[in-house]
Formats: sequence, C-alpha cells, structure tokens
Amino acid sequence: MLVLTRKLGESIAIDDNIKIVVVQIKGKQVRLGIKAPKETKIHREEVYQAIQDQNTEAAQSSPIDIAQLNDALTKK
Repeated sequence: MLVLTRKLGESIAIDDNIKIVVVQIKGKQVRLGIKAPKETKIHREEVYQAIQDQNTEAAQSSPIDIAQLNDALTKK
C-alpha cells in the first residue's frame, strides 16, 4: 500500500485520467473530490462490498430458483 500525505487543495493523480483532490479537512474527517471519466465506477468501500456480495449471491442461484422467479413474474 502506498501512503501519501496531502494538504488541503493538493491532489493525487492515478494514471492519466483520475485525480483525487483533498477538498476539506474537518476534525478526523477528510473530504475527497474525485475527477474521473464517467464510465469509471466509483463507490464507497461498504457499497462496493454490498454489490460484490449481491453478485456472488446471484451467481449461486440455481436454475430452479430462476424458474420459480420467472413463474412468479408471469403470473402478475
């Protein structure tokens, strides 16, 4: 892990198209601004982990589960 020290207004560049800027420092919290292309997915860690967990759960669905879901949706 690379650990860097930045002051308010300073930034970090990742590749040629991502820039992270220290926007505000208040107590123990640091606000970061992220400039990246629109197609770059950016999530807080806990949101990213929830997405990964849901994807793993969905991938473990059996064909029977999918058929039951399909039946339930077509009955409406």
